[in-house]
Amino acid sequence: MINTLTVCGTRPEAIKLAPLVNELEGRKNIHSVLCSSGQHRELLTGALEVFDLTVDYNLELMEESQSLSGLTARAVTGISQTIELEKPDLVLVQGDTTTAFVGALSGFYHRTTVGHVEAGLRSGDKTNPFPEEINRRLADSLSDLLFAPTEGAKSNLLDENFSNESIFVTGNTVIDSLIRIDNSIELGEVQPTYPLDVTRFEGNEKKLLLVTAHRRESQGGGITRIARAISRIIERFPELEVVFPVHLNPKVQKAVQKILQDRERINLLEPVDYLTFVGLMRLADLIITDSGGIQEEAPSLGVPVLVARDKTERPEAIEAGTAILVGTDIERIVSEASKLLTDRASYEKMAKKTNPFGQGDASERIVDEILKNFS
Repeated sequence: MINTLTVCGTRPEAIKLAPLVNELEGRKNIHSVLCSSGQHRELLTGALEVFDLTVDYNLELMEESQSLSGLTARAVTGISQTIELEKPDLVLVQGDTTTAFVGALSGFYHRTTVGHVEAGLRSGDKTNPFPEEINRRLADSLSDLLFAPTEGAKSNLLDENFSNESIFVTGNTVIDSLIRIDNSIELGEVQPTYPLDVTRFEGNEKKLLLVTAHRRESQGGGITRIARAISRIIERFPELEVVFPVHLNPKVQKAVQKILQDRERINLLEPVDYLTFVGLMRLADLIITDSGGIQEEAPSLGVPVLVARDKTERPEAIEAGTAILVGTDIERIVSEASKLLTDRASYEKMAKKTNPFGQGDASERIVDEILKNFS
């Protein structure tokens, strides 16, 4: 029996780890335990509920206006104590959060095998995204099993002298999650709880522009510029309506509301659960985002993405033509959005590209590799 401890703390981690935990729980030779750091307490719970998962350990580390150093210190103590109680054979972490880095560090401190899901992504700039780029690099360095989502991610690891034997190209588990939820919506097995009337987006009455923004490196003037670009776009296209679930961070809220509050055809929402967000992506004609996961998900739904970041650790989307890197430059955002909303050929060219991040079997492939490595 292989005892695994999976550690997550944010909503993106929960979404990407949920299908993997489901797969672990379905294998007879594996005992799976799930630990939440509570890094994003309000957003995490709903994401887990969509996949019928409950945590075995909830460390509830989140504090108001928490600092990175304070969170890191509390996470080291909490995760280490969980490892001491469970004595896992394998600690699994995902992505580039503080929870992922500390989970890998704690596993290393306890001389436990560490597996990093979504290993090898690189932007090449340690401050962008901040602190995620360094979190991911450190998690990779502390891990024994590196589950790279793409050949490009594997190449990054090989360039940094990680051994080929420790790297496994699996696809990205977020595609597993997306396909599962998308199929369930399509079959009518689940129904998103929309906080607005979406029927106008289901025909030709209105076009939907879906927006998200939250990155720390954009919290100075970046999010303000994104908001100003949205204001310009909505003025240019009277048939367009914006749906913008606004991150709970007060800095994000303030910047967005200052420019877009009470504007006609702009819907500023509280964060929505994952099921509802997938529903909104299904309805969207275009997405503008600084999210990493959405760059991976939207191509499977045939929705073009404008990436409102200066750099991305997911160049595969740009190279495949499913996303365009526009930064937070107002003119560039408005120009690229306008082109896609008016030029049908350009739109279809992006929408019909193959998703470079996998076909929905990443979790199964990861668990197969785990079993091989512990056989």
